[in-house]
Amino acid sequence: MLKKYCGLTLLVILPLILAYGCGEMGKVDQGRVIEFDKAKGTVTLIRDMKADPKNPDYSQLPPFVYEIPKDFNEMGPEPKAGLRMKLDAKAKQIIIFDPASQNFKKIDYALIDQKEGVDAGDPLVKDKKFPLVDKEKKAITLYSKRQKLLTTFSVPDEYFALPAGAWDAGDEVRIYYKEAGKARRLMNISKTDIFKK
Repeated sequence: MLKKYCGLTLLVILPLILAYGCGEMGKVDQGRVIEFDKAKGTVTLIRDMKADPKNPDYSQLPPFVYEIPKDFNEMGPEPKAGLRMKLDAKAKQIIIFDPASQNFKKIDYALIDQKEGVDAGDPLVKDKKFPLVDKEKKAITLYSKRQKLLTTFSVPDEYFALPAGAWDAGDEVRIYYKEAGKARRLMNISKTDIFKK
C-alpha cells in the first residue's frame, strides 16, 4: 500500500518539478563595446555576427543597448569602449564605428611598420598603452592581441582629429538575457581568462 502511494505521489509531483525546472531558457548575445555608461547602467555594442573568436564579424547595425546587471557580481570586469571594429592588415584598412553618422567608416592607411606573431608578453607591447597617436610624425601604432599584430601606419590628416578611442578596439562581451535589452549576466571575454586556474 505504501509503495502505491509513493508511486502515485511521484507521478503527480515529478511532472510539476520538471515543468518548473524547464522554464524559459535565456539567450546569449556577443559583441564589441562602443560605449559603457556606468552611471546610466548601460552598455552599447556592435553585435558579432559569426561568434568565431579568431574571425569576428562586427557589422550589425544599429548598435544594441543593454541595461547592465543590477547585481555587479553578475558582471565581472567593466568593459572598455572603443570604436575600432576591424584591422585588416592585408587590405591595409581599418573599419571604425562613427557615432555621428551611426555607421561604419573604412579608412585606408599607409603602412609604416608591422610585426606579426607578437604575444601580449612581448617587450614590444608588454605594459604599454595602445593606441599610440603621434600627430607630429603622423603615425598611429596599434596592437591587436587577438591577431598578435603590432602595426604602425599613417592616415589622411582629417583622421588625426579623431579621439584615441576611435583607433582602439572595445572589449568583447558576452551577455546572457531573457528579456531583450536587459542583461542578466555580462562577461567581459577580453579581460576574463576562463582557462586560468
